Amino acid sequence: MQHIHEVLQGEMSSAGIFLLRLMLAALLGGAIGLEREFKHRPAGLRTNLFICVGAAMYTLLSDAIAVRFLGDHTRIAAQIIPGIGFIGAGSILHNRDNLVTGITSAATLFVVASVGMAVGGGLYLTAVFGTALILVCLFLLGNAEQKFNLKQSVHSYEVTGSSADEIKAEVNRALECIHALMENVQVAETRQHVRLQFDLEGTRKEQTQALLAMKQSSLLESVTPLGLVQPE
Repeated sequence: MQHIHEVLQGEMSSAGIFLLRLMLAALLGGAIGLEREFKHRPAGLRTNLFICVGAAMYTLLSDAIAVRFLGDHTRIAAQIIPGIGFIGAGSILHNRDNLVTGITSAATLFVVASVGMAVGGGLYLTAVFGTALILVCLFLLGNAEQKFNLKQSVHSYEVTGSSADEIKAEVNRALECIHALMENVQVAETRQHVRLQFDLEGTRKEQTQALLAMKQSSLLESVTPLGLVQPE
């Protein structure tokens, strides 16, 4: 009984610090996750929060178990990196000839885990600064890539008209201004008209030019942008 009492007393003395570190990890991971959630990314609030808390908890366990059983303090924490690499690899998709998506999401998960490890190790200032730096990069650099047309993306569109052949010919004519072609074309007929959905790869400027050219066409009844396809 004396041994059990000593063990419980030792755990209770450090429980407050551990809980505060886990709460800070949840706060920092959640802040990054919110930015991802607002941009409708696949790895959003819960994913980033869980990874940050998990990394912090494994770091805490690695140290606590090593103290109790006289082991290597870094043994468990060292396995966080390959574990996150496995999760990040699952978020990367290669679904077109030369288009790979999900790399930014995978990289974000990687650095979020490092924030959790910093919190778990008691490096609070490093963790907070790292989180702020990640958020600045996600906000500013992402907007800069679009504003200065540094990165291509895939957008989906839906157009309607009287016949499929006429729609395809007209869309191809409109896309000549940016030297692009339709991808993943799908056609559906209704009683009123023919609907055609397709994907278009290009920079923000090229997407705007293509949309304007299609909307100026008198042969297309309607042109509706459907948004990004599998955003980063």
